[in-house]
Amino acid sequence: MHSYLEFSMNSYLMNKNVNLQCIYKMMKSIFPLLILLFNHLVGAQTNKIDSLYEFKYPELKSKFYDYYDHNQVLQSEKIAKYYLQKAKKEKNVLEIAEGYNLTHFNKDFSTALRYIDSLAVITKDINGNLYPARTYLIKGNLYYKHDNLKAALDNYILGLKYAKEQNDEKQTAYANMNIAYINSYIGKNKEAAKIFRYYLYNRNNITDDYQHNQMRIALISCYLEINKLDSANILIREGQASASANNNNYDLSLYSFLSGTNDLKLKKYDTAITKLSKVYDDLTKINKNNANFALYSLGKAYDGLKNKEKVVETYIKLDSNIQKTDITFPELRDVYAYLIDYYKEKNDKEKQLYYIDRFLKIDKKLDEQFRYLSTELPKKYDTPNLLLEKENIINELKSKKLLFYTTIGIMALLLLTLLFLYCKSRKAEIIHRKTAQDLINSIEERHKIHPETEVSEVINEEPPVQQEPKVVKNIPDEVVQAIFKELQDFEKNEHFLKKGITLSSLAQSINTNTAYLSEVINSHKEKNFTAYLNELRIDYALERLIEDKRFRSYKLAVIADELGYNNAQAFTAAFKKKTQTTLSTYIKEIEKQQILNKVQLSHFQNFDVMDL
Repeated sequence: MHSYLEFSMNSYLMNKNVNLQCIYKMMKSIFPLLILLFNHLVGAQTNKIDSLYEFKYPELKSKFYDYYDHNQVLQSEKIAKYYLQKAKKEKNVLEIAEGYNLTHFNKDFSTALRYIDSLAVITKDINGNLYPARTYLIKGNLYYKHDNLKAALDNYILGLKYAKEQNDEKQTAYANMNIAYINSYIGKNKEAAKIFRYYLYNRNNITDDYQHNQMRIALISCYLEINKLDSANILIREGQASASANNNNYDLSLYSFLSGTNDLKLKKYDTAITKLSKVYDDLTKINKNNANFALYSLGKAYDGLKNKEKVVETYIKLDSNIQKTDITFPELRDVYAYLIDYYKEKNDKEKQLYYIDRFLKIDKKLDEQFRYLSTELPKKYDTPNLLLEKENIINELKSKKLLFYTTIGIMALLLLTLLFLYCKSRKAEIIHRKTAQDLINSIEERHKIHPETEVSEVINEEPPVQQEPKVVKNIPDEVVQAIFKELQDFEKNEHFLKKGITLSSLAQSINTNTAYLSEVINSHKEKNFTAYLNELRIDYALERLIEDKRFRSYKLAVIADELGYNNAQAFTAAFKKKTQTTLSTYIKEIEKQQILNKVQLSHFQNFDVMDL
């Protein structure tokens, strides 16, 4: 666990095994992640501390953390003391600095700070990228441990600054992670989740398996807070599988807590109660402080079932536990507010007064210990009830008014958007219809003038194709004439309707090469082969759709196939590009025009009969 870069455990170490406090941010706040250390390992090591002289520095550090993880203070202190003495004797500056770091862990705040200051002095002139970034990050952890979040954040930011200047990816990562914990602590869960998610899925040898698990737990707590419950559930299942594979009962309890909290948010209160009750029993054996968080959630689950008696029973037990541990968290305001209201309804003045006193005591401590959180939570009982009720009514009215205007604004915006889209659609439809009508009229006029006009000669709004071949540069005249004649036959015999026609296949069929054929088409038709072929087919379609009622009734895919296209999409795209209208609009306008023609013909026939 401790074999990676020296700093990794020292900066990240203070964040270990406080999962439940990190997790508890999902209940509107988060107990400091760094206050309760290393409670996840059950049972103490019973073997006596070994002789230290035979061990090298990395082995000594590893043993230090093993003892420290098991909360074996005396053994870890002995190793730290020996480590520092050994380094001073050998005049090894880097290891002296490490000795100061190890020694500070088991000291009170002021003593620990002096050791870190000594570390800063001795590493001042050390070359490399480890310091001073590491010093600031270690100091930040110390302040975090003692709940001075402002000083912790200031030091983390300085550590991040120097780590970036030295291009130290690992220390940059540790600084980012610790700042993310502070973001989560003060309620910025979206910002924190971005960091946790990045380092969870982009490890790059920066975090080990243990830290990877911490990132997962931290990310789950953020997801639960911002109601990304599906994402949280996926990670919970991953964590449970990992904890089961490693036989880690403590982590299993933590993931059960997360799962129970997820059920609580999903309003699966019965399931949540089952899980949280077991979690409380398990954590009570390991860490009573962490167990209190599970007890709070258990009370919330009973509250969801409107079981007031069980809520009160749970919260009374929680109050009793808090008095023993003196470890508080912001949600206790809700606990005491609930108990005050409950006994107010019961008209039990003594208990109501007792819990008001408890509320005021806890509230005062929270204001001191959780400054960042206290500004975010409403204080239900620190103003007269009349003023509080008035404020609630005003806020409710403001909220309703804001909601009303917001709803009206959204509806108006939606209506304007729909109106714009409708007008745009109607305008496009009118243009398409007008274009289709012009095409139909053009074809009918052409029929009146040239009743026997070939299909391929209909609807060409560009200048008519010249009947005599042009002179094409670099191609013999006789070749141009031959190709020109073949193209006329190609159009007249409607060979363009065959499937799979390409420039190459047509050139081969008329005994020429693709270069000559392409040049002649470009010269005489003033377009490339693809455009030329599409124009012939679309002109044919325009004519036939007017003349052939059965052809109009075909499905789009059949029409496309009849015209030589491989698929309907290619045909509709070519049709729209050539005509600037849609096939469906064109067919509808043909039907309308023919009905109108029949009505007019009938009218004229009746008129002639009357004249007779």
